[in-house]
Amino acid sequence: MVNAQIRKLAGFGVIFALLVVSVGAYTRLADAGLGCPDWPGCYGFLTVPNQASEISTAEARYPEAPVEFAKAWWEMGHRYIAGALLLLVASILVIAYRAREKEDTPLKLAAVLMVVILWQAAFGAWTVTLKLWPQVVTGHLIGGFTTLSLMWLLFLRQGGLSGVVSALPRPNWLAKLAFVAVVLQIILGGWVSSNYAALACYDFPSCDGTYTPDMDLQQGFNIFQSVGPNYLGGLMTNEARMAIHWVHRIGAIVVLLVVGGLVFQTVKQVTVVGYALLAALVTQITLGILNVVWVLPLLNATAHNTVGALLLLVLVTINFAPRLRIVQS
Repeated sequence: MVNAQIRKLAGFGVIFALLVVSVGAYTRLADAGLGCPDWPGCYGFLTVPNQASEISTAEARYPEAPVEFAKAWWEMGHRYIAGALLLLVASILVIAYRAREKEDTPLKLAAVLMVVILWQAAFGAWTVTLKLWPQVVTGHLIGGFTTLSLMWLLFLRQGGLSGVVSALPRPNWLAKLAFVAVVLQIILGGWVSSNYAALACYDFPSCDGTYTPDMDLQQGFNIFQSVGPNYLGGLMTNEARMAIHWVHRIGAIVVLLVVGGLVFQTVKQVTVVGYALLAALVTQITLGILNVVWVLPLLNATAHNTVGALLLLVLVTINFAPRLRIVQS
């Protein structure tokens, strides 16, 4: 009974976590990350101010940040969904703690998940208070993907997709390499987004008409950079942004080759997982190309983030699910 409860909550948690990742990506890409200049409220209110008196008070408090309703609601919506996810994780932890004497209760995993999501909440606050500092924004994205992955593992651990998981062989070196390659590419993608480098190269497959663009790798990957009082829109030179963008493209080629090799191997072992990996890989590469060709349309760029998360979940399944002791309820 306890395992079934946790599995059901973890299933909802996966959906919520994926929604948090997607809405967070949209909020960032729509330049709504500072839609509310404070945290956890919005201009000092629990919701977005919409009455004339509230707006007047809000803009008096933050004269440098006039109220923009759409951006403010995207930011607050993201916080509400993240808050709901935190409550869900807390519920799982309470259930697991109460059943801690049972051998198969995932108390440690639930506790780790709670620590991660609290740390993620801190990064969400710092994203606002430090005015979109790219190191924090990238860390916030990594935290979101980590939360999603742990929630997915919890779902699998409690018997979710047990038929698929039981058919998976133990991961080999190619599976591990593919997982590392995708994780690094996700981090690179976060660095691209947080430094506003998605359109640093305006064409494809070349970069501004050349395959040897003029890049500033040192500035582009200087994680100790000084960012000033507000990083909205970015402060790097175009050469630095071009370096970030071009390295991300090279990373995409590496992912295509490594994960592509894993696809052929996995299709022979567990067909449904192999095809899921293929679909996620092809879709993700296509969306990345279209980001450049279509000049970063908002929905396409958001989908690129979401499908990246799904690709990671397939690789998490391949690499970690066979090692789990699956609970049968």
